[in-house]
Amino acid sequence: MLTEATVERMFREIVSTNQNSEETFERAEELLETELRDESPLRHRLTVELEELRTLSTK
Repeated sequence: MLTEATVERMFREIVSTNQNSEETFERAEELLETELRDESPLRHRLTVELEELRTLSTK
């Protein structure tokens, strides 16, 4: 299991590619699911952020 700081950095790298495709979102989601516990506040925060990015990309 990676540290939360590492997971957040990797998440930022994935979503900052400016390729707001479903594949990018799925990679970010998989990272959160595999590396952070369900009750992690960071997981919750990044999941919310990911959903906002998905919503913005469909507009």
